[in-house]
Amino acid sequence: MSTPSDTSTRLELVSEREPRAGIDTVVLGMLLFCMVEAMLFAGLISAQTIARSNALEWPPPGQPRLPVQATLVNTLALLLSGPILFHAGRVFRRSRRAALRPMALAIGLGAFFVIFQGYEWIGLLREGLTLTSSQHGSFFYLIVGMHAAHALAAIAALVWAWRRLLDLRLTPGAFGGAAVFWYFVVGLWPILYWRVYL
Repeated sequence: MSTPSDTSTRLELVSEREPRAGIDTVVLGMLLFCMVEAMLFAGLISAQTIARSNALEWPPPGQPRLPVQATLVNTLALLLSGPILFHAGRVFRRSRRAALRPMALAIGLGAFFVIFQGYEWIGLLREGLTLTSSQHGSFFYLIVGMHAAHALAAIAALVWAWRRLLDLRLTPGAFGGAAVFWYFVVGLWPILYWRVYL
């Protein structure tokens, strides 16, 4: 039978233990969100793959070809933003102020990507590729448009994080959550580029 002093000793020993290093709740929530969004994109890509395999020719005759080479340059800018943001995260752990510049560069590359995509869309619309011109057009604008919406949301999250970092109020969890969302956007794009453009 334990005495009150034994119980208090056990409680003291438990409270003196090092806290377990776990995943931040913001980061965990963002990981779960990205998993759900990955399933959404998997469904869109599956539907596009089925439509493409049933078509006699893809893209259909009379529809413009997608700008594969120009978009490759844009793709490289987006892919470069991922390692730069990763570097910003490593710097953030040592000196928060020093993370401002690489974070701003990652945001700038992301903004370049979205603006270039918008410019690409204007050119394709002028050439006759619309949401209703063919299944090719429908899937292109749906899949790439969904990615662009995610990129805009992730850029907004990074800008929010950057502003908080500027005031030295950014927590590691908030940085991690915004970074996970951006890594999702960056990591997803090569798959979409391969399935939609090539």
